[in-house]
Amino acid sequence: MDTEKSLNVTLWLVAIGLFMQTLDTTIVNTALPAMAASLGESPLRMQSVVISYALTMAVLIPASGWVADRFGTRKVYFTAIVFFTLGSVLCAVSQNLSQLVASRVIQGAGGAMLMPVGRLAILRSFPQQRLLPALSFVAIPAMVGPMIGPVLGGWLSEQFSWHWVFLINIPVGLAGAAATRAFMIDKREAHPAAFDGVGYGLLAFGMASISLALDGLSGRGMGHASVVLMLVFGLISIVTYWLRASRQAAPLFSPTLFHIHTFTIGLLGNLFARLGSSGMPFLLPLLLQLSLGYSPTHSGMMMLPVAAAGMLSKRIATSLITRYGYRHVLVVNTVLVGLTIASFSLIDPSHPVWAQALLMAFFGAVNSLQFTAMNTLTLKDLGQQGASSGNSILSMMQMLAMSLSVTVAGGILAAFSHLVDHGSPADTLPAFHATFVCIGLLTAASAWIFWQLSPDVPRESKKDNSLDLG
Repeated sequence: MDTEKSLNVTLWLVAIGLFMQTLDTTIVNTALPAMAASLGESPLRMQSVVISYALTMAVLIPASGWVADRFGTRKVYFTAIVFFTLGSVLCAVSQNLSQLVASRVIQGAGGAMLMPVGRLAILRSFPQQRLLPALSFVAIPAMVGPMIGPVLGGWLSEQFSWHWVFLINIPVGLAGAAATRAFMIDKREAHPAAFDGVGYGLLAFGMASISLALDGLSGRGMGHASVVLMLVFGLISIVTYWLRASRQAAPLFSPTLFHIHTFTIGLLGNLFARLGSSGMPFLLPLLLQLSLGYSPTHSGMMMLPVAAAGMLSKRIATSLITRYGYRHVLVVNTVLVGLTIASFSLIDPSHPVWAQALLMAFFGAVNSLQFTAMNTLTLKDLGQQGASSGNSILSMMQMLAMSLSVTVAGGILAAFSHLVDHGSPADTLPAFHATFVCIGLLTAASAWIFWQLSPDVPRESKKDNSLDLG
């Protein structure tokens, strides 16, 4: 196969891989009640299905670049698809929640490599003049995946069974693996840099321990002593990593990146602002199905305004930032996101569908604007040398925030659900209302982080017009 055809095949393989990975971040949400009924679990305790996938990705993303340098993009991308497909098969045949969570870990291990290694393959294969169109092409399916995921997940679980949410990955995965093995361009470093294995172990253990400890607080059956120990050892591990990194010649992530004020503020803002908003794709389908009596398909359709308005709002992000600056846009918009989340506490069965859809659309618009502004702020001042590490930290932080957000949302919902009588579906509505208020206030409070930005942070930069990273 000539070079041009290899480039085109590589482009399509990365696009399909990103579509699979982003689809699976949302497709399970509308199927969670059906899964719970099949596995004999409470729908309000199914957050571990989402957490295990996102946390595995957060833990493995930091190693993805070095692994690709060491073994080559083709071999690693092929392995990623195999793991993702194998995890999908195991998810579909799971007989209980523990098996399903373990299978999601395997699936997440594949997903963690699909996005960064696929993007790396494009960066190293395409000439500079064709790079932006190539990245724009693969960004489209990455945006479409989350848009159709809730609808497809609801329809499959209602018309067939929740198992098909995972089974649909199998033919695509098998075809993708075969095509990757045969046609994908292979890029690797002749002399890859040494990998900071100790630093990676400390960081991965810290992230996993803190997330699992918080999940244990929501009543997953862990004792209080175990939760406290995991939380303490997780914090010790994170602190040890940063103390060690300051003395290392080539740490996993250099602490000097945090000398860049916009990067530090953007990264902290990404973590704390997403603690509320990233839990909404988990909470909203549960609210619609458990409290409002919507079918899985109907609840999935109700998520379409969120995705559609989010895609449209990206068009105005650059102009708003250019006119008002990062500080004003992020402070005001963060408060708006928080208030919008809290306003979901006003939803009840008496509200017309159009009013609910309008609220969904407004949330999608302000939430998408938030992500775009936070991500460009985080990366805008890194330069060429820090861009790779900074992007890896940002990707890791996004997945960690998703894991922690679902953990927090699930824990708050479980706590409030203990206070209500489950005699009828409507009894769960007050628990959802209280949860939305809590995470809405949490999100709005994170505006204080963006208030620390200097008002004279440059409002316009050519790099700010780069692709949004989610």
